[in-house]
Amino acid sequence: MMKKSERATLILDRLNEEYPETPVPLDHSDPFTLLIAVLLSAQCTDKKVNEVTPALFAAGPTPAAMAALEEAEIHNHIRQLGLAKTKARNVHKLAHILVNVHSGEVPDSFEQLEALPGVGHKTASVVMAQAFGVPAFPVDTHIHRLAQRWGLSKGESVVKTESDLKALFPREHWNRLHLQIIFFGREHCTARGCDGTVCKLCRELYPKRRKPVIWRKP
Repeated sequence: MMKKSERATLILDRLNEEYPETPVPLDHSDPFTLLIAVLLSAQCTDKKVNEVTPALFAAGPTPAAMAALEEAEIHNHIRQLGLAKTKARNVHKLAHILVNVHSGEVPDSFEQLEALPGVGHKTASVVMAQAFGVPAFPVDTHIHRLAQRWGLSKGESVVKTESDLKALFPREHWNRLHLQIIFFGREHCTARGCDGTVCKLCRELYPKRRKPVIWRKP
């Protein structure tokens, strides 16, 4: 049986072959629009978010322009998303804070990002990684699931999965790798389509595995 470090090396190789390019799945044009798109993506598909953001970003392309909109206008643009009311309130407040506290700029620190309304550690990690190029490992449901199926983490919590993955993979790979794992989880090692014994990578990592992996949800 392969050691955990050997599995990690194999995963990195296979995902680099499969996904040499890692475009961010949420449409955006700068750190501000990325921040808003990630905030809106909570409990929503990226596809759905990408359907509503063009009109929202046309109305509020900058923190100042977004802050000038009424909360009801923001809600109107995003009403088809889950938790739209809460998200509209957070976007409105967040835009005001960026204008009043951060000179209209998105801050480039975890601490300042996580202090913004509606922005948790995962959202801050995506912005730090994809807008500012700071190594981060945002863990979503796909990454949490695959880390368990691939024997990289026991899945006690999203926080533990993040620290386990950071310990296994070199920092310079984190920003690409988290997207590569998400892509693989969406296309191959899906929640229902694989159980740890079906997709090509699960079979390569664990050729003798016969029992399904029961994974802990975040």
